[in-house]
Amino acid sequence: MTNDVATLATAPYATADGFLKEHPALTPPRPPVGITPRLSDGELVTSTSV
Repeated sequence: MTNDVATLATAPYATADGFLKEHPALTPPRPPVGITPRLSDGELVTSTSV
C-alpha cells in the first residue's frame, strides 16, 4: 500500500466513477444530442474548485 498524493486523489474518483456506472439513475440527466461532456460524472463529483 502506498500513501502518496496521487493514490489519495485517485481513490475517490475511482469509487465515485464505479458507483455511478453501476447506478446510472443517480447521474444528472444529459440531453441525447448537443454538447459532448468534457468530464465524466465521476470526475465532476470528485472535482474541487478553489
